[in-house]
Amino acid sequence: MYKYLIILLSLLAVQATSFASPEDSTHTQNALHESGDHGQGACGIEQHTEFDAGSTALHHIADANVYSIGPFNLPLPCFLYVPTEGWHVFSSSKFDIGHHGTGHKAINGFVLDGGTVRRVADESFPKTEVQVDGFKHSEEDGKFVSHVCYNGQLYLTDAKSTADFGVFGGGITSFYDFSLTKNSTSLLLMTILLIWVFLSVNSAYKKRKGQAPSGLQNFIEPIFIFIQDDVCKPFLGNKWEKYLPFIMSLFFFVLVLNFYGQIPFFGGANVTGNLAFTMVLAIIAFLVTNFSGNGHYWKHILWPPGVPLYVKVILVPVEIIGVFIKPLTLMLRLFANITAGHLVILVFISLIFIFGNSGESVGASLGASIGSFLLTMFMMAIELIVAFVQAFVFAILTASYIGAATEEAHH
Repeated sequence: MYKYLIILLSLLAVQATSFASPEDSTHTQNALHESGDHGQGACGIEQHTEFDAGSTALHHIADANVYSIGPFNLPLPCFLYVPTEGWHVFSSSKFDIGHHGTGHKAINGFVLDGGTVRRVADESFPKTEVQVDGFKHSEEDGKFVSHVCYNGQLYLTDAKSTADFGVFGGGITSFYDFSLTKNSTSLLLMTILLIWVFLSVNSAYKKRKGQAPSGLQNFIEPIFIFIQDDVCKPFLGNKWEKYLPFIMSLFFFVLVLNFYGQIPFFGGANVTGNLAFTMVLAIIAFLVTNFSGNGHYWKHILWPPGVPLYVKVILVPVEIIGVFIKPLTLMLRLFANITAGHLVILVFISLIFIFGNSGESVGASLGASIGSFLLTMFMMAIELIVAFVQAFVFAILTASYIGAATEEAHH
């Protein structure tokens, strides 16, 4: 049954990962050119700048309209809607993708800047397929601004389309981006994998009824039993069977995405480190918890019994705020832990270029490579533990919230 819940979670979250927070694209652009001599090209664009470990790391964990496997950029379909023009549907390969997912061409007034689709704000810009000469980035009034160079002239571009209505500093721009990104593509791939895994295990149980588990069934069963016996039963009481599919879906969904994000050079997806994705999961947990809440649960929140009136004036607002803080902590905990792990690994790798002065000192680069390799391997081992722990924590906290909401009154 929980395969259907996995599909539901995916459908609700897949587009949320496409509407990445503006900070993704803001920091991404600062890492387009990392090393080499200083110089200027068309429109006064700096061809090379000094290596920036922070910006490079943020670039690699940000979402993009390109799926990268090692040095190869795999194009993804773009679904762009402009209210005054209608739909624009094409492959991101039309942008002639280059280094760090930056396109060399503009298509119908759209450009690909560091893996992010942007629309040129100037209506005089050609609405056909034209060659562009790069991007110039600056900061105005504390906001990141990107200009595209065409025919020796700079044209302002809109920010990435986001659906947060300004909550994360974004808002809706002049176009709506419903494109598949590397995060949403990874999410769909892992959803398909989970469906296949559980259908295979389900089939094995039917064919091998009464026999000892084997193969994939033997791998999944201990994990399943662990979550069932140590999470669902203790926290959900006699209602554990009702909520078992939901808790299992959350656990395996987060676990597989965490592990997938650990695979080096294979997409570099940071799905569970995407704030929009973790927010969707937290909202689902919030809705399930509060719609399952009984009278006893709501009574203790809205009018706690046995408490003096003057205390209720303080306690009730705190309890109501707590209802919303719980999903907020779920969202931030998963996002922060996964993102921090990826950033630390990328910074360790960056030590090679920092100590080697971007390749100028071969000896320093080789020496730093050894230390960087050892530190990275250690951190990746820690990250494998964190991947499991964070999936477990998300599941156990959700189960505890549901258990508290459905617990019957004791007399």
